Amino acid sequence: MKHFHPLFALLFTWTLLAAHGIASDLVAEREQVKNALQILNAWHTAQPEPGERFLHIVCWTPSDREFPADYQARLTRIMEHIQAFYADEMERYGMPDRTIRLRYDGKQLLLHIVKGNHPTAHYAMESGSEIREECLPVLTAAGIDANRETIFILCNLATWDAKQLQFTHNSPYYAGGSFRSGTAWQLDSPELDTLNLKLKKPMIEDGQYGRISLGKHNSIFIGGMAHELGHALGLPHCTARPDESVKGEALMGSGNRTYGDELRGEGKGSFLTLAHALRLASHPQFSGSVKGLNLETRAEINELKIEAKGKSIQVTGIVDADPPVYAVVAYFDPEGGSDYDATTASAIPTTNGHFELRSEALRHGTVGELRLFPLHVNGSAAGQMSATNFRYPYDIKADGTPDLTSIQTRQQLQSIVAALTNGDQKKAIELTGKIQNAKIAAIAERLVRPIKATQTPANIVSDKKSFPLTNFVPTNAKVGWGEVVYDRVPDEQLLLESGGQFFETGIYAHAPALHVYELKGKWSGFSGHVGLAAGHDGSVEFEIKGDGRTLWKSEVVQSSVTVPFEVSLDGIEQLELLTHPTDDGAGADWGMWLDPTLQR
Repeated sequence: MKHFHPLFALLFTWTLLAAHGIASDLVAEREQVKNALQILNAWHTAQPEPGERFLHIVCWTPSDREFPADYQARLTRIMEHIQAFYADEMERYGMPDRTIRLRYDGKQLLLHIVKGNHPTAHYAMESGSEIREECLPVLTAAGIDANRETIFILCNLATWDAKQLQFTHNSPYYAGGSFRSGTAWQLDSPELDTLNLKLKKPMIEDGQYGRISLGKHNSIFIGGMAHELGHALGLPHCTARPDESVKGEALMGSGNRTYGDELRGEGKGSFLTLAHALRLASHPQFSGSVKGLNLETRAEINELKIEAKGKSIQVTGIVDADPPVYAVVAYFDPEGGSDYDATTASAIPTTNGHFELRSEALRHGTVGELRLFPLHVNGSAAGQMSATNFRYPYDIKADGTPDLTSIQTRQQLQSIVAALTNGDQKKAIELTGKIQNAKIAAIAERLVRPIKATQTPANIVSDKKSFPLTNFVPTNAKVGWGEVVYDRVPDEQLLLESGGQFFETGIYAHAPALHVYELKGKWSGFSGHVGLAAGHDGSVEFEIKGDGRTLWKSEVVQSSVTVPFEVSLDGIEQLELLTHPTDDGAGADWGMWLDPTLQR
């Protein structure tokens, strides 16, 4: 009788347990898919509206360049490989025959050829909109409305030196879209070919990624095509949960760099998360149905409960929607790092709309945001990409225990925000009167009865020792985007929320912004916090000036933190608050001066 070393026995046990865990996860995932398909199929087979929607591929080149040799055959291989990747992933979850749809010219891919109006030197990574405009006449002549279809533009703006094995590019490389339409910009280059994915040699010099194998180079850029296509189809970023990492890297996370790694024995490759497979299940290209494509959608989540269960967050509710919802997808997104590090969870509603989901994949010691997307049977996701009305902040303590104080605050305020958004001031006031928590009530009161400032800090007559700065009129105010507003932000969210906290008073200051107040030497101090509005991943610098002299300046502030400040104003005649964009530009720079308070 053979005896095994205890270490081998332990490893064998771990292997069995891991295999059992993977099998159990697959069974649970397929059960979700089965229940989702029952809802989807029931709706689409009642008065069906079949329709073929295709991915329309454009090959664009500047006026002084020709396309690489045999590009049509090579691009056919690439796009069929990506098509097969999506098909295999959907089938793995129990949804066969669902993938992107390609059109052909004979046996090869149908490509719409566009010659740019300018030479290569004219274009840059930021030229996506211009390049798209140059493609529109060719697409229109082919009977394609680019605003109602999914467009994939391959830009011939890369340089490949086959002798020196060197690569550089200056191409647009991004995408966006929904179930109705979308556009992805990609680069093309002659060495990009699925036949090269398996090659560990030769080594090349990639201008962006350094010295890598030709195979890895292909993984990155063909994977990038698959990733950006996901965005054009309406998928946001996400990463793999720890329990999903056995499958590889999530395509819509860093999986754009691992696509095909398994062919070289360099990793597990890339996979599509269940959450994203569920989103694609109703996409017209994947479902073959155009029923309800242009329907307006409505979704409400009633009896919503977001609770801490040990070191996990559990979400339950009843979704009421038109057209019906076949799944609810959740993103648990730690602040900072954009949404690349968001993990997902999903649930299928019962016949009465009840759903329940839970996540333990929570980053310790961080604040984050939970986003819920009800998935409608017509393909809509009650908000596309990262945008949704169902957003809830949370805080994970260092030991992994969720602190849901911010969520509870938001839940109490959300009905008031909804009433104000709908123009129902009376209802908002009534709901405010029912709030028991003093801090939350004060926030609500500012929203429903905003202060109408009429005085400057220089001419206020009062015995009070401190005042919110937003009680006063500035002598000058301007913001980089939107309108000048106080004690709220200028979108449907309204709430002053930053770094997992809510604030009663504040100044919206999208960079570049300037707010000037006359003091006439009557105030001794100024304090508060600065931060970025929740849901916006910009980066800004804040500066306080007194009589033209810098009194305080922050480091670069990003979305994961709020920063306190306190300055002396003794003898200061004029106060200036400046919000500056940083080197990454002014995009998403929703800066805020939070609870800004004057003292004397």
